[in-house]
Amino acid sequence: MALVTTMSWSGGKDSALALYYLLRDNRYQVAHLLTNVNAHYDRVSMHGVRVELLEAQARCLALPLHQVCLPEAPSMAEYEQHTQAALQELQAEGATHVAFGDIFLEDLRAYREQQLTQLALQAVFPLWQRPTLELLREYLTLGFRAVVVCVNEAYLDCSFCGRLLDEDFLRDLPAGVDPCGENGEYHTFLFDAPYFQQPITFQRGDIVRRTYPAPVSEAPLSAFWYCDILLNEE
Repeated sequence: MALVTTMSWSGGKDSALALYYLLRDNRYQVAHLLTNVNAHYDRVSMHGVRVELLEAQARCLALPLHQVCLPEAPSMAEYEQHTQAALQELQAEGATHVAFGDIFLEDLRAYREQQLTQLALQAVFPLWQRPTLELLREYLTLGFRAVVVCVNEAYLDCSFCGRLLDEDFLRDLPAGVDPCGENGEYHTFLFDAPYFQQPITFQRGDIVRRTYPAPVSEAPLSAFWYCDILLNEE
């Protein structure tokens, strides 16, 4: 019997490729998408993508979408409380596993596993320790398409924000930037995939700069560039 699995879905390239592998693996039955959403702004946390675009992705996948609705600036305790509550609901619907698109961040994997252990859920990492350049080239070869919606100014300037994730983008990345942005260098919005029923049509909106307090009070503010993506009316 296939293992009922929830896909931790950011709406970007890594979770998209992880889902591709899961759908091809008979051991798993992907039953739900789970996404963290900033309820104050009605956007995907970190990526800044509008929830209506997230919902369009779920329709293209024909999978139910569950949102973890977080406050504007949640504490770690609030984040964990909301996430655990959402996972318990999915567990009640039969989920036994949760899949993630993480590639090589050991501390993040350990944190996810520790949180799931509290609910007797198991973590799945389809992309784990795959070379990131290899993954991105496979992603492009398979026909996935995404637009870059957020860049960390510490790694990339604003000219990278709003670009298509393609070979030209990959060639232009500065030295030291991970090809998949695994260190948080950039985030993406997926608008087409081999398993989508149809591409999502959209237009680019404004590009804006946002700053956030750094984890250490003496450190400079963290700065990010965001490209707003607008869903085209059908």
